[in-house]
Amino acid sequence: MDKIKIEDLEIYAHHGVMKEENVLGQKFLLSLELGVDTCKAGRTDELRDSINYAEVAHFTNNYLKEHTFQLIEAVAEHIAEEILLHFPVKEIHVEVKKPWAPILLPMSHVSVEIHRKWHTVYLSIGSNMGDTKANLDKAVALLEAEPKIHVEKVSSYLVTKPYGGVEQDDFLNAALVVETLYTPQELLAVIGTIEKSLKRERMIHWGPRTIDLDILLYDDYVVREENLTIPHIEMHKRDFVLRPLVEIAPEAYHPLLKNSIYQLFEELNKE
Repeated sequence: MDKIKIEDLEIYAHHGVMKEENVLGQKFLLSLELGVDTCKAGRTDELRDSINYAEVAHFTNNYLKEHTFQLIEAVAEHIAEEILLHFPVKEIHVEVKKPWAPILLPMSHVSVEIHRKWHTVYLSIGSNMGDTKANLDKAVALLEAEPKIHVEKVSSYLVTKPYGGVEQDDFLNAALVVETLYTPQELLAVIGTIEKSLKRERMIHWGPRTIDLDILLYDDYVVREENLTIPHIEMHKRDFVLRPLVEIAPEAYHPLLKNSIYQLFEELNKE
């Protein structure tokens, strides 16, 4: 990933735990490292093909003057997120330096450094109750309405047989590729809200449902928590998961099985 750097941007703002810091203000130094693709701009020599670092600098200055935070951790977190939301930046490294930190000892500065980025996530979506196509369309629209989620690709809608041995109607299934700023747990909470809004009820395991949204892969993360498993358990054994996913992301990689989705799909369909 190419980088555009802004070093030690000086901003006078009102952040700090102490009341005096919020009232009187103080100097902060911000360094931003923007992860972008500079190839096109390098060839065309046109600013429109790059990131205007002057705009980023002024945006940062204005945002931090208009908002007040107690911790420089919060300063770093919020400005990283705002830049990712407002500019075509894939990832960002932020360092916030506080030269006048009130610690009553000689020092150059205290600082916080963070790295944030858009994460690539693969989702499975299905429905077998009511107007199944409308259910999938609504779920996709609700995901697209989230500022911190960009829906990049949606597969064809495929009719599939139920999984798990419960007698019920066929499903309409699909797969999605999204970019998100949410952590896995935050994304799970958003999915839960969407399912609830579409009247999802969890009454029978593997039973009928108006909507089912599952996180299949999240970058190359491996998550094993009480309410969340990534990669999704047994996804490699389920044709209704792999078939739509291989249509839009055959190169996606399973970090535990060490195979691409295309390879997993081919292996499943040999059996």
